[in-house]
Amino acid sequence: MTTRDVPAQIGDLPPIGRPANSALLQAGVTTLSGVAERTRGELLAMHGVGPKAMRILEAALEQHGLGFADDGPGR
Repeated sequence: MTTRDVPAQIGDLPPIGRPANSALLQAGVTTLSGVAERTRGELLAMHGVGPKAMRILEAALEQHGLGFADDGPGR
């Protein structure tokens, strides 16, 4: 699948760009709750997910009262 074949937005995810969308789709992540099940490291290790996509995802998670899996107590 090329990035041209990837939708600009997936599920309730914010628009983060086609390369990041492609990486999340390949990992089976199509919702913010799915993003919240992953650690920052897991997401950043995906080819196409970079710092900009992470900032956008983090803001969207915060708006919905969610966080990354490694954002536990004391973080």
